[in-house]
Amino acid sequence: MTPPPARLEADVVVAGSGLGAVAAALAAARTGRTVVLASPKRRLGGQATTQLVPALDEHPHVETGGVSRSYRTFRTLIRARYGGVANPGGGWVSRLCFEPAAAEEALEEMLAPHIAGNRLTVLRAVTPVAVHQDGDRITALDLRAADGRAITVAGRVFCDATEAGDLLPLTGTPWVCGSEGRDAFGESLALPGAEQPQAVQSCTVGFVVERLADGEEPPPVGPAPEGYEHWRDTQPFTLDIAGWDDRAHRYRVFREGPDGHLPFWTYRRLRDADTLGGRDAALINWAGNDYAGVSSLAAPAHVYAEAKRLSAAFLHWLRTECPRDDGGTGHPEFVLAPHVTGTDDGYAEEPYLRESRRLRTARPIRQQDLEAVPGRARARTFHDSGGLALYHMDLHSRVGHPRSAYAPTAPFQVPLSSLVAPRPGNLLAAAKNLAATQVAASAYRVHHGEWAVGEAAGALAAQVCARATDPATITGDRTELTLMQMQLTRFGVPIAWTLDVPDDHVHFVPVQLLAAAGALDGDRSGDLDVHPDLPATPESVRPLRAAAEHLAGVRLPDPPSGATWAQAAAALWAGVVPTLPGTPGVPA
Repeated sequence: MTPPPARLEADVVVAGSGLGAVAAALAAARTGRTVVLASPKRRLGGQATTQLVPALDEHPHVETGGVSRSYRTFRTLIRARYGGVANPGGGWVSRLCFEPAAAEEALEEMLAPHIAGNRLTVLRAVTPVAVHQDGDRITALDLRAADGRAITVAGRVFCDATEAGDLLPLTGTPWVCGSEGRDAFGESLALPGAEQPQAVQSCTVGFVVERLADGEEPPPVGPAPEGYEHWRDTQPFTLDIAGWDDRAHRYRVFREGPDGHLPFWTYRRLRDADTLGGRDAALINWAGNDYAGVSSLAAPAHVYAEAKRLSAAFLHWLRTECPRDDGGTGHPEFVLAPHVTGTDDGYAEEPYLRESRRLRTARPIRQQDLEAVPGRARARTFHDSGGLALYHMDLHSRVGHPRSAYAPTAPFQVPLSSLVAPRPGNLLAAAKNLAATQVAASAYRVHHGEWAVGEAAGALAAQVCARATDPATITGDRTELTLMQMQLTRFGVPIAWTLDVPDDHVHFVPVQLLAAAGALDGDRSGDLDVHPDLPATPESVRPLRAAAEHLAGVRLPDPPSGATWAQAAAALWAGVVPTLPGTPGVPA
């Protein structure tokens, strides 16, 4: 393969290799913009591949709504690798558990048309080392390749989709990590008192084991790893884990636990032998191998080595001391499966980071912004929404603070303003590094949340180029924001929770745009279904009109008599379109 030139130029430069990075690159390239994706890893996929969490953490509506068209395509392509099997691993933590190679292949297939069309260049195994800036703008990013070569990529907009927010310190962007402290925003899940930047969440080096069949001779277990007794007793190693409800949840290996919990083995099983043949293969990512000794952001190489040793100790415990369902101890039939992980030893290539450096702003997304609003089906409305997500606020142990923390959320949004760096003016957060507190970010960190953030950032970057402006202008100007959200919805990105108006609905675009602008504040606020085909009533038209007139800035005529709610939305939206400069109409 011919090495890339020492200098490249593109409209949009995306740094990272995870789901946010891929989503950002796809979102920018599909508009015709040129994109360079600078990946620190050779394999793309992050959580789903190199970080070894290919059991998608998602929300209960994912099969029918609440995610974008491109994320649905990603899931469909994974299933296609298994002949359409809905859940190849049969793991119970997710509706879709699979081997990491399936995710890698799906992502490569999604990127391939843009590479072939010369819109996208993917650089692999390159690390950001420096930036060039001109005043308040980044002009280029310096990369170091694995073979030592230096590459410089110039661009107009830069997206930081790295796992740890690596561009933030390089660019002088204000950032925060760890807990902001309860004093900052009054969040009940924040640590008491003032800011504690060292209190970063635990990370995990997962590993995959296969279960040998009866009659197969397991390899010798070997001696315990160094430090085994320490890890065993202090983690501790156990099948019982502290639940969010302040009681121990008790598990068994292959049977239901005494509390009715499903088996440990099928928790994150990635390959179900009964369905696919071969051996069962399961990902081991459990409370027992969560590492919270040192901040992963302060000492990444040290933390990876220690977290990997911890996982090796947990595997030894599983093979020797883990209580068996039959009353014995140890499962020597569990053997590492490097052919599944794509690594030499069966362990993850990099740790799964639950926390990144995050943009520091005066008003980040907070716990309160994601919590249920009395009488409403959705969390707080962000009128600058660029996507959707839904996951509980799930804080694993933090350095120096072993207790986990949990709180439910209501269906929430990705505000575009949370992606815009205070400085430099052309830097966007595109992964777990958005402007959110540690508590709130814990709900965005999962697979579909990271994808939604990356997709919104990539689309925003493309719009910056198209409008010859800057991100803050787009998010701060009513007309520019509406144009931005039109682009998102036209590509099947939902920006408001309306489950019964899918992206192939004839009125998807106007319903989404008006819903994001406040049209769900009336009689449709209490249900994620908005019943688009019911007759429009004066009560239901009132918030639709208010939203449309807010966007248009003028008084609009009444919708036609006898219209359905969705038809009323489309008619009002048709009145907004002429007020938007240089924009073709949207079919009503």
